[in-house]
Amino acid sequence: MHLGVCYYPEHWPESTWAEDAARMRATGLTWVRIGEFAWSRIEPEPGRYDWGWLDRAVDGLGAAGLRVVMGTPTATPPRWLVDALPDMLPVGRDGRRFEFGGRRHYDFAHAGYRDASARIAADLAERYGRHEAVGAWQIDNEYGCHDTVRQAGPATRAAWPGWLERRYGAIEALNDAWWTVFWSMEYGSFDEVPLPLHAIAEAAPGARLDYARFASDMVLEYHRRQVAEIRPRSPGRPITHNAMLYFGDLDAHALGRGLDAITWDNYPLGMLEQSPLPDDVKARFARTGHPDLIAFNHDLYRGALTPQAGEPFTPFWVMEQQPGQVNWAPTNPIPAPGAVRLWTHQAIAHGAEVVSYFRWRAAVGAQEQMHAGLLRHDRTPDQGLSEAAAAAADLSAAPVPHARRRGDVALLFRYDDLWAGQVQPHAEGWRDWAPWVTPYMALRALGLDVDVLPPDRDLSGYRVVIAPSLTLADDALAASLARALDGGATLLLGPRSGAYRPDMRVHERAPGPLATLSGVRVGRVDALRPGSGERIAVEPEFRSTLGEGLEYHTWADLLEPADGTEVWGRYACDAYEGVAALTLRRHGSGRCLTLGAWLAPEGWGRLAALLAAQAGIAVAQLPDGVRLSRSGGRACLQNFGTAPVTVDLTPFGGGRVRVEAVAAAWAELPD
Repeated sequence: MHLGVCYYPEHWPESTWAEDAARMRATGLTWVRIGEFAWSRIEPEPGRYDWGWLDRAVDGLGAAGLRVVMGTPTATPPRWLVDALPDMLPVGRDGRRFEFGGRRHYDFAHAGYRDASARIAADLAERYGRHEAVGAWQIDNEYGCHDTVRQAGPATRAAWPGWLERRYGAIEALNDAWWTVFWSMEYGSFDEVPLPLHAIAEAAPGARLDYARFASDMVLEYHRRQVAEIRPRSPGRPITHNAMLYFGDLDAHALGRGLDAITWDNYPLGMLEQSPLPDDVKARFARTGHPDLIAFNHDLYRGALTPQAGEPFTPFWVMEQQPGQVNWAPTNPIPAPGAVRLWTHQAIAHGAEVVSYFRWRAAVGAQEQMHAGLLRHDRTPDQGLSEAAAAAADLSAAPVPHARRRGDVALLFRYDDLWAGQVQPHAEGWRDWAPWVTPYMALRALGLDVDVLPPDRDLSGYRVVIAPSLTLADDALAASLARALDGGATLLLGPRSGAYRPDMRVHERAPGPLATLSGVRVGRVDALRPGSGERIAVEPEFRSTLGEGLEYHTWADLLEPADGTEVWGRYACDAYEGVAALTLRRHGSGRCLTLGAWLAPEGWGRLAALLAAQAGIAVAQLPDGVRLSRSGGRACLQNFGTAPVTVDLTPFGGGRVRVEAVAAAWAELPD
């Protein structure tokens, strides 16, 4: 496990570089990311490279014992390239053309910019691909930041018909998938199909879902060009990209197919401020961030890449770890003392192999001048530097075991399902990530380690599989879930599962191909008003564990059980009282539960505890703000609260462990 930092030598006098490198090593850092915004300094004029400064920076960092992550600078194309290719500038979904003067000012589909990006990547790899100090590559930076994945410029529009033709083969298939006979929307050729952005009424749901897929694919096509240039020129060096927190416009599972490791940028306080959590929760965690908002991203990206042979998971890093105050959230508080060190331990406990702080020194100008670094503007130490050094000392004194382990529970997530909910939420309260994050929080509050995975992954070995909302269902999905049931898993299908076909047409009876597994059909659905809630009455035999009732809000599938399907709970709502809400269908040694409603957090906690207990998985009711991660015979307790707590690890074979406020504590556990 290693620590690193993001460094911009082009920002600072060369006379300070050697001292900076020495201080990094003295702090305990071993990795340094550079170069991802430096195109104008690398190539100040078309075809004229200034390699000297970058050579000296790489050589100096290597001489200090640091390993370099070399970033391709394609997130910030220089002015001369925009002048040469003016139509490379992106056009937003609203038709507005963006200009030079910030970053991410390019259209992913633009052939000329793809060529230019591939060229600079090739030239960088030709020069540094075998340099002994260069240990890894980062392609571009934060794809889609500033809402730049879903575009509408000329290059994007030109690429759209070809993408549709590759997907559907014949225009008749597209018309059938989108059901364009409705409102006379039928097309005679792929060239007639516009981007589904500016219809007077909403465009067809299938068109909007395909646009989300298409936009993600344009990023992936762009990305693969650079990977193809770097890989043969830098053999053995892993290639990565730094994804963002709760970013849904890009399919990270698809991105991961071309990466050796994946990274993400962890900004706990900015994330909290932009979250839909209630104000009282934001106030309680204002200086530490909410542990589950952070951890969900760790587990999402840890599961984003297809595992290597013999490994349950591939490497993931945190490429940018918040070191202090950020500059981009609605409100930007200073982290609590100890928070940076705590975030570092939390990432390592979730399996991160490298945690890299953003940034080394606070910028003295431009857009991010209010963003903290490990050093202040004047190069004096900021709080983050001492906490990074403390974290490095912690890891040196007690190395953390290899953490590419399986969790206790698999939680299934697909970007297509996220997009389907965005296209047709049907209920105002159906918020992007909440269907997945809510049960995740309940599982983590029980001390359970959770793997966030796509449903086509190998699910053998998981005793509990939670599928909060597999909205799009086909035979392949049903077969994958059936294999988990055949292996003895308890599978829980949440609301809206199987509502649509993958083309966004509804199944004539939900849950479509999942009906054989679930043993239910969906009769009607109820979309509740924001702020309103109803209750599920639990059947008597389950009240000792689930209580007499479970509260729900936002959504309810009204279930019609088939013969042989057990009913665990029924709706108590006047409009559909007595209709099944929670059911179970047995499959050999496996079980499929169907939950029709969006439970309140407390109800999710009770249901998760019951399923874990029935599967023989140990749980513990952790104090508020305390979370547990276990791997390799060790446990990491993370206290995001403002007071010390003592946690009883007896259910996991341990003892009582005290954790200081805003701190982590490691303990030995039976492996």
